[in-house]
Amino acid sequence: MEFQTTIQTPFTLSGPGLHTGGFIHATVKPAVAGTGILLRRVDVSPFVDIPALADKVSGTNHGTMLAVGEMTVSTIEHMMSAFHGLHIDNAIVEVDGPEVPILDGSARYWVEQMQRSGIVQLEAERRYYHISKVVEWSDPESGIVMRAEPADDFRVDSRIEFQSALIGNQSATLSSYDQYVEEFSRCRTFVFLHEVEMLLSLNLIKGGDLDNALVFVDKPLGDEEKDRLAQLFNKDRDSIQVHDGVLNTIEPYYPNEPARHKLLDFLGDIYLVGMPVKGHFTLKCPGHRANVALAQKIRQLMLDEMK
Repeated sequence: MEFQTTIQTPFTLSGPGLHTGGFIHATVKPAVAGTGILLRRVDVSPFVDIPALADKVSGTNHGTMLAVGEMTVSTIEHMMSAFHGLHIDNAIVEVDGPEVPILDGSARYWVEQMQRSGIVQLEAERRYYHISKVVEWSDPESGIVMRAEPADDFRVDSRIEFQSALIGNQSATLSSYDQYVEEFSRCRTFVFLHEVEMLLSLNLIKGGDLDNALVFVDKPLGDEEKDRLAQLFNKDRDSIQVHDGVLNTIEPYYPNEPARHKLLDFLGDIYLVGMPVKGHFTLKCPGHRANVALAQKIRQLMLDEMK
């Protein structure tokens, strides 16, 4: 028998939100068995609770957003990935804004703080949902194919495909949760430079900088463009460097870090089923929209079977 878990002592992570740029505090607290992961907006009175469930997703544009009524919390996926990867079933996350801090664009700091806090067992059995039949979601126009099938354990085989040679076709596999901390949790989000410029022009990603994403550059940078980027990111011009097609001074951890990050995101989004799942997942070109669509189908199947 496996038992449900929660963290032992509260902790707080703080930093800018990716989209608003506002400085946000997220305090993670222990919770009793059966709570699940609960987001709590404490910057309003009375506070508003938002369960981390697939049917509460209100948006998947540049991150996963949950909502209850008009109250939202976005970019939850890296935090949720850490809860999933570390087998934490129950926690209350108090946030004082509409986002979770982006930190370094990975799950690393969430994992480190959860491990420091300690993970404790509760006196209640952990429940799994066992995939009972093949579940698929696809978008033929974009080439996305998401498939879940019955299996005795949890396995994810993921593949991404980009026309740019800087990323190209990459694969990543998680066959055991034991891989998560060392092989996936620190893999950062990624974006192309032209996408950054477009998002900035739309007044988005106000909290983005060169330290919380791998920015791929698929064209030479002139001095004028370097000056403009230095001003945008509040960096010294000489720090605007391109190394092997990456615009920042941070080296990728792995040649396939983009594929690993997409799998990291999937682990966060699929945890919105509401409990850990046993099944074999095969993903082609995953993203938040596809991840959540698959999680919603699986959650609905689970709820139907429980009736």
